[in-house]
Amino acid sequence: MARGWGPATYAVTYAGLALTLFFLERLVPYERRWLEHDGQIWPDLGHTVLSSVAAQGGALALAMVGLSRVFGLRPATGLWPAGWPIAGQIALGMVVAEFGLYWGHRIAHERDWLWRFHAVHHSSTRLWFFNNSRFHFVDALKSVLLSIPLLLMVGAPGKIMIWVSALTSFIGILTHCNVEMRFGPLNYVFNTPGLHRWHHSTDVREGNQNYGESLVLFDLIFGTYFNPNRRPPVAIGIKEALPKTFLAQVMAPFFWQKYRLVPSEAERDAVGSSRR
Repeated sequence: MARGWGPATYAVTYAGLALTLFFLERLVPYERRWLEHDGQIWPDLGHTVLSSVAAQGGALALAMVGLSRVFGLRPATGLWPAGWPIAGQIALGMVVAEFGLYWGHRIAHERDWLWRFHAVHHSSTRLWFFNNSRFHFVDALKSVLLSIPLLLMVGAPGKIMIWVSALTSFIGILTHCNVEMRFGPLNYVFNTPGLHRWHHSTDVREGNQNYGESLVLFDLIFGTYFNPNRRPPVAIGIKEALPKTFLAQVMAPFFWQKYRLVPSEAERDAVGSSRR
């Protein structure tokens, strides 16, 4: 990255991780039922492309894959601790961005006008590396607008924005992978596959937890950390019956009354402001 190979470095390492997960999911799957095709590969791909190209557009593309002339050479400003070791600056950048990502994710579950877009992601009935970017483009844009500007506000330099965006995407693909793993103390630092499987539960008391995108710091602070000593549910998804085709899924949030379910009184009491 320092030599101007940012885009190539990111593309090669991300593709290598994806390929590794593809084989590991078949060699040591966490849940064999999730290896079965759900007919959503093309919609998953469509949402990935649309959210990455159309919604995240210039902001996330510039920060994630380099284009050092624009972001990579942006100097530190304001109170940013430019004298810190690079690892410390990256850690600080992750925490700053995570604050916006956490609250953006949480309100997407607690407010119906945002849940309708986020529901596209949760409509998956299995978790595997390929559907980690299955986001409606409006949902993806919301995440960008609540995280990248925070880094700009605190004066983060371009190289830190690149690192934070790249690491967030790497952690994202890991959290959705269907690979048998143990995480131990890492569950109290990062959003792991073990934690994120609970987040996809159809039970709102389990699903409205673990909102962290990359880190669980704010889940621990605000009381939404959830990691009981039992196996997460295999049946995941949502109660709304979203359409199966890509274009219909893109349009569904704009005609939400057709799909919206009113939460039961018990669900409202359980989570306050329910998302389903």
